[in-house]
Amino acid sequence: MKINQYEIVLVNLEPTLGSEINKTRPCVVVSPDEMNHYLKTIVIVPITSTLKKYPTRISISNQKVKGMAAVDQIRTIDTLRIVKIIGTLEIDTIEKLKRTIDQTYVK
Repeated sequence: MKINQYEIVLVNLEPTLGSEINKTRPCVVVSPDEMNHYLKTIVIVPITSTLKKYPTRISISNQKVKGMAAVDQIRTIDTLRIVKIIGTLEIDTIEKLKRTIDQTYVK
């Protein structure tokens, strides 16, 4: 399965520990295609249906997914965790996500 940056994928995040986001849920792929197409790991941002106005959360709304991308829960996963591809982010949401990642981790 070829995975691309900013696709929304359904991912099995179990097992987890402590406060890590869990369950099988949609996630946004944020790693670049140069990594996605050659490595067996990708970097994802989980999407939660719990709507909280944290500065590290971005609203996601498309035909199949509604919720908030939890940039504070960014993680690397093996592609074996991916169940299926379910969509792609829109351009304006991609820009918001990039800004939030930059503000959160690059300051």
